[in-house]
Amino acid sequence: MRDPLDNDCSDQTVVSPFPGEGHDHQQCIDQALAEAERLCAARGRRLTPLRRRVLELIWDSHQPVKAYDLLARLRADSASAAPPTVYRALDFLMAERLVHRLASMNAYVGCGHPGHRHAGQFLICRGCHAVAEMDDPDVQSLLDSRASDLGFALVDQTIELEGLCPRCRWAHAAVGRAR
Repeated sequence: MRDPLDNDCSDQTVVSPFPGEGHDHQQCIDQALAEAERLCAARGRRLTPLRRRVLELIWDSHQPVKAYDLLARLRADSASAAPPTVYRALDFLMAERLVHRLASMNAYVGCGHPGHRHAGQFLICRGCHAVAEMDDPDVQSLLDSRASDLGFALVDQTIELEGLCPRCRWAHAAVGRAR
């Protein structure tokens, strides 16, 4: 069954860019939380205070966050936080397409367009660990086609690419010039 709030995102390739100079990160957090509240209310799903807090902690940076790091931060708020609680919150957030799991790092990042069904293509910086999210329909179409040629029914795809973000590339180049 198709989600009535599921908008076509096929014309947008960059979902969440690397943060640039003058980036207002609090605005990212505020927008992500407001959108999560709107989507959950429209879908008849409860964004409990714990789920909201986990989402807020994930959006606290543009870097992937591991479950046990979330647990440690939650324990600072409440000593009663436990691993099953965190994993249940993460399962909910993934089911609602509010966060993505990066398997290579066993960590989570906020979704830049949670109201849109899309395949995730993630650029992960080896220098600062920042993550940019893309949704390139040409990449998705090519993979769907190649999988189909092999008789494989592609259900989900997440692509993780490692490299250097613009800021780290510039820093790396500046170090090279200084030598």
